Formats: sequence, C-alpha cells, structure tokens
Amino acid sequence: MKRLLLRLSLLLSLGLATAAPAESPASPPAEAIRMLGPKPPATVKRVVTLVPSLTETVLALGAGSTLVGVSRFDEAQEVAKLPRVGGFVNPSVEAVLRLKPDLVLVQPGPGNQRPVETLAELGAPVMLLPLRSVADTEAAIEAVGAALGKKKEARALVERIEATRARIRQAAKGRPSPRVLLVYGFEPLVVAGPGSFADELLKDAGALNVAGDAGSAYAVLSLEHAVRARPEVVVDAADVDTGKDKTRAAPGLDTARWVDVPSLALLQPGPSLARGLEELFTLLHPAPARAP
Repeated sequence: MKRLLLRLSLLLSLGLATAAPAESPASPPAEAIRMLGPKPPATVKRVVTLVPSLTETVLALGAGSTLVGVSRFDEAQEVAKLPRVGGFVNPSVEAVLRLKPDLVLVQPGPGNQRPVETLAELGAPVMLLPLRSVADTEAAIEAVGAALGKKKEARALVERIEATRARIRQAAKGRPSPRVLLVYGFEPLVVAGPGSFADELLKDAGALNVAGDAGSAYAVLSLEHAVRARPEVVVDAADVDTGKDKTRAAPGLDTARWVDVPSLALLQPGPSLARGLEELFTLLHPAPARAP
C-alpha cells in the first residue's frame, strides 16, 4: 500500500492527462536542476530526502551516513530507523527544519511546490531534481554526487546505467519488437506514456510502447483506447489489483501476455534503473524453454 500511495502521489503531482492520439508526440523539455534558499555548506553532513529514489541515490553514492530524515514512503533497510518527514506532496516543514539539514533533496512537482518553497524561505538549502526522464535521473545523480563530495562515484553510477542501456539495445537488435503497455494502475488505467523514463527503457529493450501517442508521460487511458492499442504484452507495475480483472478480460487484452515487474527497480528513477532495464528485457524477451 505504501508503494501505491507513493506512485499515486507522484503521478498526481506530475500531472495525469486523459490520453488522446497525437500525430507526433514530443517529450516534455527537461527541467533544469535548481537551488532554492541559502547555499549549502562546502561539506554537507545532514541530508533530508523527500522521495525514495533520491534516498536510493544517496545510499548508492556511499553517503548514507549523511541521511538524517526521509519520506514516509522509504522502505530501504538502511534508513529504517531514520525520522520520517511526510510524503512527496505533503512534506512536513516543521519536521524537516527540526532536523537542521544542510541539504534537502526534492523531486519537484506542483503538489509540493508550496511546502518546498517555505522550507527555502525558512533557511533550508533545497535542491530541486527533476526525475522524469533517464537524462534527468542521470543529471540528478551527478548533481547529488557533486553536492556530497562523491563526483567519482556519481560518474561511475551514470556510466553503469549507460553501459547497461547500450548492452540491452545491442541485445534487442534482430529480435521481434513486441507491442507493450506498461500499467501503473487499473482504476483509473494509468500507463507509461511518451517522455517518461519507462517509455525510454521500453525502447531500449526493443519494445513498441503502444501508449506512445498518449497525452502525457503518465497518462490515463480509457479501456477502449487500451483495446485499440492492441498490446501483445502488458507489464503490470500496479501495486493493487482493483480493476485488473475487468481490464484483463477486455477483448484483445485477454489474449495479451501479462507479466509482473519483479522489483521496484523499474519504477524508481534512480541508480537501480540499470537493473530495472535488465529485468524489463527479460520480461519482454523470455528465454525459450529447454527441451526435456
């Protein structure tokens, strides 16, 4: 349930749009990384994160000892005992300031704009890190690495993601390109659309995203639209099954191959995207069964 609430809050904050076919869908322009409030100290010792993917980034950089507070959605064992400072769209300003952070790491969205601006106005250094695309994610890793004195570690993480993408693209060459629908929720039917990091990873894995003509990176499709899209594979990234039976029974969708994501790696825009891409490739191109 925690994961569902996080995903819904992220999607609502980024903005859901009812999908309508578009002749030439374009990815939204990347939002620049920005700083609000005072400049952080040269040596950052106290970090608060407001979304699990940024917590994952700090941990992957080997800077977990700087974390003093995380969101209520964080499930990593390394931060299990840390104070919680609220959710993505409703962080507690008081809880964050009580921790005296040297730096607050935020994925920006309309839903959290006011409390984040208040944090900066009250003296907390805030770094706004868009995480919509793969390029955004990699830029965020580099920026956090620079702020925490972990530039080499950040570059290594980014290079690992890009090396995995290159390897998976090469592996996908010459293979069939399945028509894929990646679903985040069934009621409403929320899917990965153009401009999302999941859309990019689907392309890396040699798939055709049948929601590539949707109106936004995280779009709401009608069931009729999903049926007309004729997916061959439906990737179920939803946390709850409410509405799934109805969707799965729809004409055309009932003959698609349905698969579940095995972990959060494909869902959190952070260092684990490389592993998520490998998992996605395996889901879309399963190895043939060996003869007895």
